[in-house]
Amino acid sequence: MRDFGYFDTGSGTLEELSALCAQTCTRGDVPLAAEVQKNVPVYAMDDLRPALTDPEGRREMMAEWARVLGQGAGVLVLKRAHADTAPIDRASAAYERIIVREKAAGGGGADHFAAAGANDRIWNSLQKLCLEDPEGFALYFGNPVIDAVCEAWLGPFYQMTAQVNLVRPGGKAQSAHRDYHLGFQSADVAARFPAHVHALSPVMTLQGAVAHCDMPVESGPTQLLPFSQHVPGGYMAYRRPEVAAFFKENAVQLPLHKGDALFFNPALYHAAGENVSRDINRMANLLQVSSAFGRAMEAVDRAAICRALFPALTQLRASGRLDATGLAAAIAAAAEGYSFPTNLDSDPPVDGLAPETQAALLARALDEGWTPDDFGAALRAHEERRSP
Repeated sequence: MRDFGYFDTGSGTLEELSALCAQTCTRGDVPLAAEVQKNVPVYAMDDLRPALTDPEGRREMMAEWARVLGQGAGVLVLKRAHADTAPIDRASAAYERIIVREKAAGGGGADHFAAAGANDRIWNSLQKLCLEDPEGFALYFGNPVIDAVCEAWLGPFYQMTAQVNLVRPGGKAQSAHRDYHLGFQSADVAARFPAHVHALSPVMTLQGAVAHCDMPVESGPTQLLPFSQHVPGGYMAYRRPEVAAFFKENAVQLPLHKGDALFFNPALYHAAGENVSRDINRMANLLQVSSAFGRAMEAVDRAAICRALFPALTQLRASGRLDATGLAAAIAAAAEGYSFPTNLDSDPPVDGLAPETQAALLARALDEGWTPDDFGAALRAHEERRSP
């Protein structure tokens, strides 16, 4: 069969995954690590923190972390990333207040890769913490360790986002998956992106988690499959039952303590674990950090374009002057075709992994023969849902 530069639903075979995950990470591979547990390098930040003030030492450390995340196991643990856990306790108290308020207001619900309502989740915990407690925010995120690992993978000018996940005793595990960007698309959508974009997706974001409490294995810390980020067709493969079974059999979990941080390549197969403890409310702040390069050069008011364009597209469609492929091309040029970024409190991924896009709304309005006024009202509602 010819290779046309795309993956399909059979890509990322179990044989590939098994061979890649048979690799081992040794101390010689990670000279700055204090130890390697279950193929995961563990860094003692109390020993390494002073090097962060030395440009050469900081660069050496970042280079090793980048190798681990890219060419190595794909995951690392930073012990005592927060040496002082007082800012974590302060943030946890703020997050608890936010959870109570959001529940009282009828919030919460949709979650990625887990049943809605299984967890308490705070979307956009970054902004909410800052508005709740600006000084606490500064003490929490004013952390040179977190800054260094983000820069190690993404370079400078990265964009921080965060979501709190609180899993109570009895909370079930997530399904195994890869993460944002392509990991949050359906298999059909992911298959439309060429293979080189599958290779690009993992270097556009970094996934992390800061432990807000001690997390023994029975509390369900993240399940990880070291080296699985190397599977080329993995964004297509993780949904298949044989891959899920391999993950379940071979994934590892490391206990964490309050103040520890876990970072991994977004293409690493992973899943939050099941909380089988009796009394541990497992709280983590999930950091999803994005490359500065994931943005267009110009700021464009695409909603204004869509409002102006809709009557013209309606007429061109009716007259036959633009066929279906031409209409699709015009919509692609005009409208926002991607679901993110959005306000996941008011625009949640209820019917899948991603909310409806502006482009999909425009196409639906054309298909259903809406009036310009109806489309304008729906477009305004769509903008309001996405607004922070």
